[in-house]
Amino acid sequence: MRIEILKCLQDNYSYLIIDETNKNACVVDPGESIPIINFVENNNIKLKYILNTHHHYDHIGGNLELKEKYGSKIVAFKDDKSRIPEIDVLVQNNQIWKAGNFEAKIYHTPGHTNGHIVFYFFNEKKIFTGDTLFSLGCGRIFEGTYKEMFDSLNKIKKLPKETKIYCGHEYTLQNSNFCIQQDPKNSKLKDKIIKIKNKLENGLPTLPTILSEEIECNIFLKANNIETFSKLRDLKDNF
Repeated sequence: MRIEILKCLQDNYSYLIIDETNKNACVVDPGESIPIINFVENNNIKLKYILNTHHHYDHIGGNLELKEKYGSKIVAFKDDKSRIPEIDVLVQNNQIWKAGNFEAKIYHTPGHTNGHIVFYFFNEKKIFTGDTLFSLGCGRIFEGTYKEMFDSLNKIKKLPKETKIYCGHEYTLQNSNFCIQQDPKNSKLKDKIIKIKNKLENGLPTLPTILSEEIECNIFLKANNIETFSKLRDLKDNF
């Protein structure tokens, strides 16, 4: 399974998950259609599925054009059927979604939105976290509660430490500034920031990140209780 990282809009990432045995693919959170169409057309990819983590327009803006052009099926959370148009496959928490060689476990991760989910491709140990978990950050709490977001992050935190994390935005450098302010003696975080800056200076995405690094460096994953987490989230909102 090959992952292609495609930039969308201002700072969004969409991800093409490609089965190299047959060129079938899924796209995660197509914020717009053009970058996906360009890649698919230039590489003879068959876009079979559109995977949505949540209903915000910067994650679903390309859905309908891609569906119409390629006959792709939209896969999204069952409780978002009124907010994501034309869902074909409704999934729920802890379900295994399988289509051809694609197989992912669905985790409901409310907090950013009530219907947020993540897709964990457990055979490959790759997870697509949308706006729940970022590299060195987490999503703003728009619809859920602090406890919901804290619990959602802990679901991800329990996965195998070598899991690769593909999130919805290029926020890593900005997030690192907050983390180092809160955790100034963290030598692993300092090393990670150097790598982040090198990647960005060379025009590369800072993703994927690895769960073990996030547990060591992401101040939100280091929070071990809801009170600490809530205070950090409030501080970050005003950072």
